[in-house]
Amino acid sequence: MTIRPSARWRARVDDEARELASGARDPSDAFLSELFPESLLTATDKALHAFESDVQTLQDQADEQIFEAVERVVRTLNEINEVHDGAGYETEEREELCLYIDQTLTEHGIDVPALAVRRGTSRTEITDDWRDW
Repeated sequence: MTIRPSARWRARVDDEARELASGARDPSDAFLSELFPESLLTATDKALHAFESDVQTLQDQADEQIFEAVERVVRTLNEINEVHDGAGYETEEREELCLYIDQTLTEHGIDVPALAVRRGTSRTEITDDWRDW
C-alpha cells in the first residue's frame, strides 16, 4: 500500500524532534515543524484517507467517476494549502502528492496511463485541471 506523504512528513518531524531532544541536532538547524505544522499534517492525512476510501469503489467505474475522486482530493488539498498561506506544499511535496494519487489509483486497479490518454492528457497531468498548489 502506498504510504501517504503526510505520514512520511510526520516521521521526519518526529525524527527531528527526537534529535533536538537528544542534543544531536542544533536548534538553529531545526525547521521541519515549521515546514510541516500539525494542522497541515492532520488535514492532509484526512484528505488522503478520504481519497483512498473513494478509490476503493472505483475499479470498474467510468472515467468520469475516477476523475471526480481526483478532483475532490485536489480541491481539498488546494483548500489546505490556502489555509497555510499558499505555502503548505512546496515543489517536493507537490511531486509527492501527485505520485501518491497516481500510485493509489494504480494500486486499486486503475490503468492511469490509459485513463490519461482517454482524457487527452499525460499521466503526470491528471491533477492539473484543478490543482493550485
